[in-house]
Amino acid sequence: MAMSSFLLVVDITVILMLCISHCHGAVEDDRKRGHCFISTFRYASITFYTQIGPVIGNDRDCSVENYLIKSYKRSFNGFAAKLTNEEAKKLASFKEVVSVFPSKVYHLQTTRSWDFLGLNQTVKRNATAESNVIVGVLDTGIWPESDSFSDEGFGPRPKKWKGACKGGQNFTCNNKLIGARAHHSDSARDMEGHGTHTASTAAGNNVVNASFYGLAEGIARGGVPSARIAAYKVCSGILCLSEDILAGFDDAIADGVDLISVSLGLEIPVDLYQDPVAIGAFHAAEKGVLVLQSAGNSGTTGFQSVSSAAPWILSVAASTTDHLFVDKVVLGNGWKTLTQGFSVNSFSLNRTKIPLVYGLQVTSSCDEAHARACYSYCLNKTLVKNKIALCDVMNGVNAAYDAGALGLITKYQVENLSFVVPLSAITLSSEDYDLVISYHNSTKEPKAERLRSETIKDKFAPIVASFSSRSPNAFVPDILKPDISAPGVDILAAYSPAASPSTTTTDPRRVKYNIISGTSMSCPHVAGVAAYVKTFHPHWSPSAIKSALMTTGHINPVKAIDPGLV
Repeated sequence: MAMSSFLLVVDITVILMLCISHCHGAVEDDRKRGHCFISTFRYASITFYTQIGPVIGNDRDCSVENYLIKSYKRSFNGFAAKLTNEEAKKLASFKEVVSVFPSKVYHLQTTRSWDFLGLNQTVKRNATAESNVIVGVLDTGIWPESDSFSDEGFGPRPKKWKGACKGGQNFTCNNKLIGARAHHSDSARDMEGHGTHTASTAAGNNVVNASFYGLAEGIARGGVPSARIAAYKVCSGILCLSEDILAGFDDAIADGVDLISVSLGLEIPVDLYQDPVAIGAFHAAEKGVLVLQSAGNSGTTGFQSVSSAAPWILSVAASTTDHLFVDKVVLGNGWKTLTQGFSVNSFSLNRTKIPLVYGLQVTSSCDEAHARACYSYCLNKTLVKNKIALCDVMNGVNAAYDAGALGLITKYQVENLSFVVPLSAITLSSEDYDLVISYHNSTKEPKAERLRSETIKDKFAPIVASFSSRSPNAFVPDILKPDISAPGVDILAAYSPAASPSTTTTDPRRVKYNIISGTSMSCPHVAGVAAYVKTFHPHWSPSAIKSALMTTGHINPVKAIDPGLV
C-alpha cells in the first residue's frame, strides 16, 4: 500500500533540493551551520518563486535569487536552494510538499569479460540499430581522446539526439562521444579514471592490443561498440552530490539517451523518498529510459547492505569471470613456494631475493595492532626502504610505498580479488601468510622473491563477489535486490591518463587501460547488454528489457534477445 501511494505521488512530483549556505542577513549564521535538503512537491505547477517567499518571510537582506543553486527544467521541474534548518522545516509543513530530506554524498562503487558472457565479436548484431542507441553515463566524466571513443567509421549522430557538447575548455565531442556535460565542475574531463572505465565497458570501441602492462592483453571493447555515448560528470574525486546527480538525470533524459548507467550509490541505504537516484530513475522510466545502478560494495558487512532498491531500477551485483590474476612468492631458502596469491603486479624485481621485514618489528612507536597493520605513522623508513614489508592488512600498502618498500605481502580480506597498487604486492590466504610470518621469525636473514602476475582459468566462475552488496534492502524488504549479476572482478577497460592506476596520488604510472573491480564495473556490463537487446527490440519498455535480462539469471546477452515470456 505504501509503495502504491509513493508511485502516485512521484508521478506528479516536482523536486526541490535545498542546499544551505550563507547569504547576508539576520539568518547568516544559521545558514552557515545548516545542511542540504531535498524536497518534493505534489503539483508540477509549484515553482521556486511561489514557495520560497513564505519560507524566508521578512528576511529582506537576501533576494530570492540568492537562494537558488540549481534549476531542473528539462525532464522534471525542480531546483536546488539555500535555506536554514528552520526554513526547511517550515517548507516541509506545507501541504503541497511531499517530503524534505538532507542532500547526501554518494560514492563510486569502484576485455575477456564479454567473451565470457557469450557476446563475442562474431555474435549476431543489428549494426544500424546499434549505431542509433545512445548510452548515458553518470559518473566522473570521460577522457574524450581515448581510442575507445574514437569516431572513426561512425556516421552522423542520431536524429533523436537533443543534447550538446558542454565539456568545458579543450574538450571535444565527436560522432562516437556525442555529448558531455559537467555538473560538478567546469569540465567533463575525467580526472579519476572511473567514468572513462565504465563508459568504455558499456559502449567502447574495439581496441586491439589493449592491456595493463601486458596483463589481460587482447581486444578491449564495450558491449555495443557501435553505440553512441553521452557523458554526464556528476562526481568529483570519489564523491557525488545529490544535487549534481539529479541535474545529470534531468539533462540525460531530455537529451534523448536510451538508457542511463549509474555506477555510484550510498554506503548506507535510505528510503526511496530520500534517494535522488531513485527519484531521477523514476522520471527516466516514465520517459521510457532504462536506468541501471551498481548494487554497492558493502557485501562483507552482511545482509541488508544493498543500496539500490527502487523497483524501477535494474540493480547489478558483481560476479567473477573465468580468469584470475595470481602471483607467486618464493621464500629465500626455497622452503615454500606460494602459488595462489592474488595480485595485479606490473613490476619486475629481476628475480632477485629481497629482504623481508615485518611491520611489527620495524615500528617507530606504535602499539602491536597498528604496527602489524603497517599504519602510516608506524613504519620506520630507514628499516623498510628497499625491502618487502609484511603487513597484516591491505590498508598498509600506501604506508609501505611511502616508506620506500619495494614490495608488500599481506593476507586478503576479499578472496579471488586482485588489486592494482603502487608497488609489487600480493595478498595471500591466512594460512599461507602465517607460513611467511613463521619463515620470517625463524630465519636470521629472511628474503623473498616476487614473481610477475599471470592469468589462470577459474573453473568455478561465475560466483558472486564477496564484496557485492546483499539483500534485502531495509526500506523495501519485499523487493529482493540486486536484480542480476555481471562481471565486476578484475575488469580491463579504458582509463584516464590524468589519474594513477592505483589511485595513489604519488604513483607516477599512467596507463590507457586499467584493471578495476567493483559493482561499478558490473553495472556498465549490464548497460551494454541492455543496449544490445534494445537494438533487436527498439520498442520494448524499460520493464520489458529488465525482465528479459533477469529471466536469464546470470546475465546472458544472446538469450536475452529471445527470453520467452517477459
